[in-house]
Amino acid sequence: MKKNEFIKIISWNINGLRSIQKKKALKWVDSETIDFLCLQETKLSNNKFNHAELFQKPFLHAVSNISSKKGFSGTSTYTNIYHLDIDFCKEIDLENDGRIIKHKFKDLIIFNIYFPNGKLNKERLEYKLNFYKAFLEHCLNLKKENSIIICGDFNTAHTNLDLKSTKIYSKKGFTDLERKMFNAFLEAGFIDTFRYLNGDIPGAYTLFPYRSKAREKNEGWRIDYILISENLKPYLKDAFILNNILGSDHSPIGIEIDLKNFNL
Repeated sequence: MKKNEFIKIISWNINGLRSIQKKKALKWVDSETIDFLCLQETKLSNNKFNHAELFQKPFLHAVSNISSKKGFSGTSTYTNIYHLDIDFCKEIDLENDGRIIKHKFKDLIIFNIYFPNGKLNKERLEYKLNFYKAFLEHCLNLKKENSIIICGDFNTAHTNLDLKSTKIYSKKGFTDLERKMFNAFLEAGFIDTFRYLNGDIPGAYTLFPYRSKAREKNEGWRIDYILISENLKPYLKDAFILNNILGSDHSPIGIEIDLKNFNL
């Protein structure tokens, strides 16, 4: 059981775990109190990676979902909190890309998820939209008896506010269909934690493509989110973007939330 009152959850698309290890870009984690560290796009090829070497004080539990495609996708979660069950939701991740880790507690579920990218062609966009639909249906079934936290890279900028104005008209990763599917989560009672606490502040982005020096110009996308089921809204204490943390083309995001009623 955790002694501190609030739980801190950090979510980060690292664009390759081995790459970020070489950069020592996870050193900052050792000076923080993080209860769940959810990483996406780990790109691990097998389960031989020594996760304990990433931290001076290794987490008690490290869970990785490895993609069947070498150097592609993948998710990993690190925590000191015991969970009852782990599921990779292969009925949703049909291509076995290692996109989902579902952490089950008594009546709480925390997802670490990396949604597909639909930019390549119409077929990939269709696959992305079907993935959204299947995952939302799964969450709605779970929400009947569980509280839910969803952390990850949704690969969609929700509104015009979540994308630099000069990039809006490209429509790649920002189609009306993608926005509609993301909005379906909010209509179903999930809360965008960052907007809920920070409002419509401009220039809040989480993805900065390397090739255009987007980070220096603050020309980015907000495609990384932490959503919570509506019943958790009164317990949300903070939601933030860590743009000072480098090492990936994404910035880490996080929340602090009071989950003492769940006996974590």
